Amino acid sequence: MKRYLVERTGQLVVTIFAVMSLTFFLIRGLPGGPADAIRADLIQNNPEMSTDQINRRVEAQLNVMPDAPLHEQYVSYVAALLRGDMGQSISQGAPVTEIIASAAPWTIFMIGTAVAFAFVIGISAGAIMAYREGTKFDTNSTVLAILMNSIPDYIYGLIFLWGLSYQLGVFPTGGRFSSTTEPTVNPLAPVETLTFFGDALYHAALPITSIVFVAWGGWALGMRGNSIQVLGEDYLRVARLRGLPQRRIALRYVGRNAILPMYTSMLITIGFLLGGSIIIEQVFAYPGMGYYMIEALQLRDYPLMMGVFLIITITVALGVYVADLTYGMIDPRASVGDSQ
Repeated sequence: MKRYLVERTGQLVVTIFAVMSLTFFLIRGLPGGPADAIRADLIQNNPEMSTDQINRRVEAQLNVMPDAPLHEQYVSYVAALLRGDMGQSISQGAPVTEIIASAAPWTIFMIGTAVAFAFVIGISAGAIMAYREGTKFDTNSTVLAILMNSIPDYIYGLIFLWGLSYQLGVFPTGGRFSSTTEPTVNPLAPVETLTFFGDALYHAALPITSIVFVAWGGWALGMRGNSIQVLGEDYLRVARLRGLPQRRIALRYVGRNAILPMYTSMLITIGFLLGGSIIIEQVFAYPGMGYYMIEALQLRDYPLMMGVFLIITITVALGVYVADLTYGMIDPRASVGDSQ
């Protein structure tokens, strides 16, 4: 187990290092490059600045000397990242680290809530579909799950935004919380804290619902397949012959064994949904990491673009890493010793 832990940790470090390198070289491979774009903007808006002043401003925003060789820029970039310095955002006028730190909790709140709802709905529906295999309910539910899982979440988002926000005015059209609500997270002020969380959930309701509409179908189909496979096992026939209650068989034998393979996909999905939140946050003007990613692309804000891209890809790698390490704990059949 210790060797496996070291190997997987080493793979995670290599993956993160590769992502950091890929981010650096991909962004610099874009036409014009970030240094040229920032230099052109400074020259246009500040014609009185000298070349040295412009180079220092570019260095401050990108953490690299624009005229230095590429390998020296790369070393400066990696050294700054290891210090937690992602540079200065051009469009927001603030350090990239601060922008991501303020946006990430809102994206995690939205995605985490959506994944929790979709997972519970999906596995519940999948289990019922498996127990009613071959019935009209199973057939109709399978078609519905495939159909809803095939439509992108931003399509649902646009429909909800138009119908429930602009036409009916039931939900807000954007933002994290109401301007009249004071952001309060204090155990000594439970009423204010609950009011703030309620308002935040109200503003995130439509993005969450859009993601749930897409995600539940995939987990329902996966749970249905796993449950049908488990229902055909010999030990279940023995359990029925022993006269065990159906509820106990369904929860302890069928549900428990069928849900285990879904654990890994859930952790990986969280990472991918963070990346997929880019469009849905833009649709609902929800200022999370995805929202700032689109803003950075539109305004050619390369430092912010690189920072958000880096955090999202590292999150996906961490999700896979945690899934690998913890799956053997919840399912002893998948332990390292048994697999060798």
